Amino acid sequence: MNNSEISLGIQKLRDFFLTNETKDVAYRIAALKRLRHTIKKQETAIFDALFEDLNKSDFEAYATEVSLVLHEIDLNIRHLRKWSKPERIRTPLLFFPSKSKIYKEPYGVVLIIAPWNYPFQLLMSPLVAAVGAGNCVALKTSPNAPATALIMEKIVEEVFTKEHVTIFHGNREVNQALLSERFDYIFFTGSPSLGKVVMEAAAKHLTPVTLELGGKSPCIVDEDADLAIAARRIVWGKTINAGQTCIAPDYLMVHRKVKADFVYELKQAITAMFGENPHDSSDYPAIVSSVAMRRLISYLEKGDIIIGGKYEEDDHYMEPSVIENLPADAPILNEEIFGPIFPLMEFDAIEEVIDYVKQHEKPLALYFFSNNKKHQQRIIRETSSGGMCINDTLIHVANPKLPFGGVGNSGMGHYHGKYGFETFTHLKSVVTSSFMLDMKVKYPPYEGKLSRFKRFL
Repeated sequence: MNNSEISLGIQKLRDFFLTNETKDVAYRIAALKRLRHTIKKQETAIFDALFEDLNKSDFEAYATEVSLVLHEIDLNIRHLRKWSKPERIRTPLLFFPSKSKIYKEPYGVVLIIAPWNYPFQLLMSPLVAAVGAGNCVALKTSPNAPATALIMEKIVEEVFTKEHVTIFHGNREVNQALLSERFDYIFFTGSPSLGKVVMEAAAKHLTPVTLELGGKSPCIVDEDADLAIAARRIVWGKTINAGQTCIAPDYLMVHRKVKADFVYELKQAITAMFGENPHDSSDYPAIVSSVAMRRLISYLEKGDIIIGGKYEEDDHYMEPSVIENLPADAPILNEEIFGPIFPLMEFDAIEEVIDYVKQHEKPLALYFFSNNKKHQQRIIRETSSGGMCINDTLIHVANPKLPFGGVGNSGMGHYHGKYGFETFTHLKSVVTSSFMLDMKVKYPPYEGKLSRFKRFL
């Protein structure tokens, strides 16, 4: 697809938006109902595509991708009429008789750029929010998940007209062509480095953005944690999609007193979930590419491997691994891992953990395992992250009633449920005044009016 074709596609979206058809809430709900029906009809094809691209099992594909999208659709269908209604706001007495309202207005034409790691969910969930808010939408799929991109194209073209929602495929050149266009909003999910590119492009048109990025999400195990349960939940969070998750627990900080016992429980949890050889498990996903494999293999070259370490480069397989005794400059301690490897560090006091986290970029997620309420509250109050789980991993992202987003280097903006609707909605303040009465205290000359003016505020 060349630049002129892309420009023409965007112009068709803009022309359709200007007809005001998408501002009709009934129109939006009908579109979302069609989307829900079509996704359920194509469920098996979606599973097959995700298996082809990422070796995801049907269970993982449904739990981490399809079900989350369906929940978003259901929430929007159920609440769109309420969310879209103008909101009445109290008006100061000085402006009597006037009425103040906030009107919920779609931005217009929005661009959604999705990554490869959750190619269905991370394209479709923001699409649901954007359509629910009344926008026309340009979608950009990842070239690293081609099978999923094709089934999403089939779904989109069955549900929407190309003037309402259009989908683009391709590599970096297509991304660049899209980012050169003027949009009314851009929603990007990907790495911090690419997020900077998107933000720079958006700045040329003063386009608002949401950036869902990543970073190194700490996973902290205190001395009084239930080690067996903590290990299961941590292994689960790390091995979903083979660790290729923006909110995956990135590194472990374990209290020195329980380190040995915790490592034992980690080994038990891995074996219980995937057997002695995870390569043989139908529930263990693959690494996305040879490039990603080589990067992960390089992480194993420093430090001491205490769990795992085996891999099959040609099969894009790496078993769950834990590595310790790393030098401070080790790449694995300074780069987002995006794979099933845990660097492990020890600590003696909660203050060490807090200081370490605060000295690094704000993560997209933080996970803390402890029964100590005071320690829980200190972690909540004294650290900053996009989201957090106490005594679990990942599950905060699965609640559509919670906002999901980053902070600092891990992103800006948020979505899911009502928060997604608000992300793609401009809040327009409208004050309607009457000619029945005109409060002259606000007009010059002002001499002798100040005391009366203060009473009206």
